[in-house]
Amino acid sequence: MAHLLQSMAYVGQTPWHELGNQLPAKQPIEVWAREAGMDWTIRESPVRYMADQVGALGSIMSFEDQKVLYRSDTKAALSVVSSRYQVVQPRQVLEFYRDLSEVSGYELETAGVLKAGRKFWALARTGKSSALKGNDVVNGYLLLATSCDGTLATTATPTTIRVVCNNTLSIALSGATSAIKVPHSTSFDAQAVKKQLGIAVSQWDSFMYRMKTLSERKVKSHESMNYFLKVLCQTDAHADPALGLTNERALKKVQALYEGSGRGAELQAAKGTAWGLLCSVTEFVDHERRARSQEYRLDSAWFGQGAALKQRALEHALQLAS
Repeated sequence: MAHLLQSMAYVGQTPWHELGNQLPAKQPIEVWAREAGMDWTIRESPVRYMADQVGALGSIMSFEDQKVLYRSDTKAALSVVSSRYQVVQPRQVLEFYRDLSEVSGYELETAGVLKAGRKFWALARTGKSSALKGNDVVNGYLLLATSCDGTLATTATPTTIRVVCNNTLSIALSGATSAIKVPHSTSFDAQAVKKQLGIAVSQWDSFMYRMKTLSERKVKSHESMNYFLKVLCQTDAHADPALGLTNERALKKVQALYEGSGRGAELQAAKGTAWGLLCSVTEFVDHERRARSQEYRLDSAWFGQGAALKQRALEHALQLAS
């Protein structure tokens, strides 16, 4: 595959430009593991090196403070980490949802592997759903993701997806994301995380109340311009002149999405409202922002600069409506 998305499985609509294996609904965890490319384990080995000796091959030495993580199936190296690094296996990410699916009505919707196995995730629909004016439907999800290269703690994030355009947005209250992060310096306790998530998922109603407030806040043209400037242009353009041009392009694109070219921009809840401002930024990040590949865009939108940009967009939208 030309793109760097290692593998992915999904149910329902084809996501991310037709990448991945489509599954019928309500498949067992074992099928998800196979079809999402998550049926392998992370193994570890001490770091070894060759100590040179004159006129001989040299002796193989071990460096006990670090270990190499590698895939059980391909034997490909994934990363070099501290000997104290606690690994979370791909299967553990899927198993996290087993009782949630069987008891609480959650449904796995996508799962997959990024960056050749260095990052993997699963996304499940919670069953929560709300509609804003004009039947602008927003569904609740839970995203669980981790890495084995130190770039991401094991992170459980209550997330929303706006149906009309497939935009994702982390549920946040009072400017703080309700993601639960377990660093790799500690072992991952799935049940403890689920207890914490019980509180986060219960925030759905208050979060959607705030989104309803955004949909009722009419926005004047100068307010929309100020909003986009605050959200998109808070980088130091002096450090890199190209950033200024990038921001200018982004500004024009986001404005166009807001003013009618965005999916769902003409719906009553979004047209000329603070909710419409927020949705234009989330659509830009998830679908329009320049990226080396779909995999890089997804990674950024969920875990990187794109996620931070959406968080900033949410905070400024809530300020407008307060």
